[in-house]
This record gives sequence, structure tokens and C-alpha cells, in this order.
Amino acid sequence: MKDDIILLGHGGGGLLSHELVTRKFLPLFRNSYLERMEDGAVLEIDGTKLCFSTDSYVVNPIFFPGGDIGSLAVHGTVNDLSMCGGTPLFLSAGFIIEEGFPMEQLEKIIASMAQAAGSAHIQIVTGDTKVVARGAADDLYINTTGIGVIRYEGTISVSSIAPGDVIILNGTIGDHGAAILSKRENLGFNTELLSDSAPLNGLVEKILKASPNIHCMRDATRGGLGAIMAEIADQSRCQIILEEKEIPVKDIVKGICEILGFDPIFLANEGKMVVFCSQADAQKVLKTMKAHPYGTGAAIIGRVGEKNTGRLILNTLIGGSRVIDLPPGELVPRIC
Repeated sequence: MKDDIILLGHGGGGLLSHELVTRKFLPLFRNSYLERMEDGAVLEIDGTKLCFSTDSYVVNPIFFPGGDIGSLAVHGTVNDLSMCGGTPLFLSAGFIIEEGFPMEQLEKIIASMAQAAGSAHIQIVTGDTKVVARGAADDLYINTTGIGVIRYEGTISVSSIAPGDVIILNGTIGDHGAAILSKRENLGFNTELLSDSAPLNGLVEKILKASPNIHCMRDATRGGLGAIMAEIADQSRCQIILEEKEIPVKDIVKGICEILGFDPIFLANEGKMVVFCSQADAQKVLKTMKAHPYGTGAAIIGRVGEKNTGRLILNTLIGGSRVIDLPPGELVPRIC
């Protein structure tokens, strides 16, 4: 792979993204907040603990089954703040719009963002708009930055993961990635697959109330479940064991993956999260998740093994096991 130019894979959430951040950005921007390398920064100001996160959205197509770039931009930053254990409070919204973009479509996207923010009980309080010449962008890009407050007493971080922890997933994987693929490739399934794009802050609030022993949370976006779990294994230096038979996948997602030669474990999600908690609280957390609309398909999918290995192991359906590494890049570019 070339190392003198930027590739699409550098934005895919896999190995190339990891190397770009750790080799180029982190050495020059290094500080104790950034070194956490998690979904958002955790800051303490005058005794108040805050979470702070930003993300940019370039999804193509901008309207997809189950959502659009506007609702996705709100959900994504709300979820990143939630994974820090915070209550999202405020968002900014920045727009880069290509000249000639239809005003009617922009109005739909703004309305979608407003509805998504209302559903997540968060306010969009500031923003920016830039217009670039025709051909200088692809319709529309959106950046959202969010801030929230953390009231949870425990430390939710990769550094808190411990051997024996149970790993819980809140539902089926690959829905967002498969929905985008279906739209792009015009696969024409009889049953339309919808993206799982959703705000997870309400679910997280219930989880944190249910257990004082939540150690880590992460939403499985770019690179899917496989990429984020491989990353967590490496950061925590713990062995992580997943059971493939316990990972829920819709039949239609399996079908799309079989047609196109993809593995659902690496397909993007926009409404799925993994929770690492103590074994003693696992059933309580699972029950809490199942009682919430965004957790009805929750399942225990694995556990944390011994320290100092930093490997992700998948016990397969046929009784074997394989090591899962960070994929080089995203299977589907421009997925979020």
C-alpha cells in the first residue's frame, strides 16, 4: 500500500485509519485527553466531568433506507458522547454544500436533523455553513460536534476492561452497511432492509442506572463489530473471545453478504453498541437492554480472557477459532 498519498481506506475505521491517527496526528497533537483514543474526550472542569466529541459525515447516498445524512449526523455524535457514559446536551452543526444542490433536499435534511435532535433530547445550538463550487464536493457534507455531562461514578474506558468481563451486544449487526449496499447496488430485495441508525443515549441511561459495574462501551460503526473489537483487544491488551453463534445477524444481511462476498462482522452499524460489564451484573444489564426499544435483540456474545495478549478470537459456527485483526479499510467506503 502506498504511504505517500491518502487512500479511501484511511477513512474506513480499520488498520489504515489507525495508522494515520497514531503515526501522523497523535505524535504532534499528543496530550492526556487524546491518548485515550476513545469515542470522545473526557474533560473535568471545576469538578464537573464533561464529554466532548466531533464527527463528519460523507455518506453516499445521502438518503438511504431508514435515514439520511442529517439524522445520521445527529445520531452519530449523540452515540459517541453516550459511549463515554455521558448525557448528551448540545450539538453544533457544520454544513459544506456543493453549488447546485437542490434546496428541497436541504430542507428535508434540516428537518430530519431537527427531528432526530428532538428525539434524542439534545439541542443544536451553533453551526456554520459553507458553499463550494460545483465539482468541489459531492452534494453535501455535515460535521457535528457535541458536549455532554458525565454523572456516572465508575470510569468507562478501555482501561477499565478486566479479565472475566462479559460482552453484551444490543442487537443485529451489519444493518446499516447492508442497507447502504442494497441502495447503491440496486439489489432489489423483496423485503427492504432499513439502516439501524438510532440515538442510543436513552438505552445507555438505563444501562448505567442498572449497574455500577459498566467498564466500557463502544458503538460499532465504521469497520463494524470486528474492527472495534480488534481495536479494543489491542488497546486493553486483553484477549477477547467472541462466539459467532451468539452474534445476531438478519437473514437478509447474510444474503447480501453472500452475494457480494462480505463478512457481516465487518459491516458498519449506526445503532449498535457493545457493553463490557462484570459477570455478576451481566444478566441484569442484558434484561435492561432487552426492555428498551433499541435493545430488544440484545445478546451476550463473548467474554474477556487473560491479560497481555491483546488478540481478538472468534469461535466459529463450525467449532473452530480464528484470530480477527483490524481490516485494512472499510468494506464499503462513504458509509457514514
